[in-house]
Amino acid sequence: MPKMLMTGNAAVGEAAIRAGCQSYYGYPITPQNELTEYMAANLGRRPGCAFVQAESEIAAINMVYGASVAGVRTMTSSSSPGISLKQEGISYLAACQLPAVIVNMSRGGPGLGSISAAQSDYFQSTRGGGHGDYRTIVLGPGSVQELADLTHHAFELTDKYLIPVIILGDGMLGQMMEPVEFSHEAPEVPPVRQDALRGAKGRPSRFVRTFTSNPPDLEEVNWSLFRRYQLLQKNEVMWENYMTEDARLIVTAFGIAARIAKGAIKQARANGLKIGMFRPITLWPFPGEQLKALSKKTKFFLDFEMNMGQMIEDVKLSLEGAGDVSFHGRPGGVIPTPSEVLRVITRIYYQKGLS
Repeated sequence: MPKMLMTGNAAVGEAAIRAGCQSYYGYPITPQNELTEYMAANLGRRPGCAFVQAESEIAAINMVYGASVAGVRTMTSSSSPGISLKQEGISYLAACQLPAVIVNMSRGGPGLGSISAAQSDYFQSTRGGGHGDYRTIVLGPGSVQELADLTHHAFELTDKYLIPVIILGDGMLGQMMEPVEFSHEAPEVPPVRQDALRGAKGRPSRFVRTFTSNPPDLEEVNWSLFRRYQLLQKNEVMWENYMTEDARLIVTAFGIAARIAKGAIKQARANGLKIGMFRPITLWPFPGEQLKALSKKTKFFLDFEMNMGQMIEDVKLSLEGAGDVSFHGRPGGVIPTPSEVLRVITRIYYQKGLS
């Protein structure tokens, strides 16, 4: 199948359509506007599909809630402060065990921040983000091709586990252009889920609700979710090991930061430094056991993120004291260069006596 040169935002839209997305609800915010534009122009290629530009981010996520209740594959997207506004709706989706895909092309923060790329939404995404004891599946793509592949995978995961899936990109991934190959043709309209609310003619009424005044009932809802989270942690983690076989120092990074780190690692290898990288692809569930296994090869790790240090907490929790973890980050939307990361790698390599 021929490759297409596309922005990351457009690749997500095309992949969603090919995954059988039937409804998209969005509200404009930079740097993800091209995704909304793409869905407006292309979602109607198949009959029975709906694009709506909502009046707000809050309206958009509640439209997603309604579409999911009705049993169709549905999606929304936004960027950092817009995702914050959607958090109550995401909590409702999680409580009602409804599938949905939410895309965050994150930008600098806090507050309105800037439109530059940043990775400061890691906590918001991997810790639930809203109120209540819940999780979302979080995927961290590192290229335009992976944005497309993981978008398709997101719809499969959310339907399988009935848990909202967040695709955590960033402004750089959303705007950059790369060749993309799509391995899936647009399917027929997927069948309506059996638990959908489409009228009760000929059967007892069904109810979808998040509130219960009976504490044991609420506890059982949470236990049911927790058991599903355990299955996810067992069966659905994804990660990449890069040049870790003989590494003396391992860089941990996700998303676009991992792309930057790879450039630095290639140069470090050319300079004779034994550097590798561990990249989580599922940011939740985090591949902690796979990271800890690397501590048998080396005790030295460098966590690199485009924030002040968020994934580093999961890195340290996973290593359980078995690693010496350093950190390098750039907050506020400034994109580091491979040369900058190489300087940090080189300094730590010699400081720790790894030469």
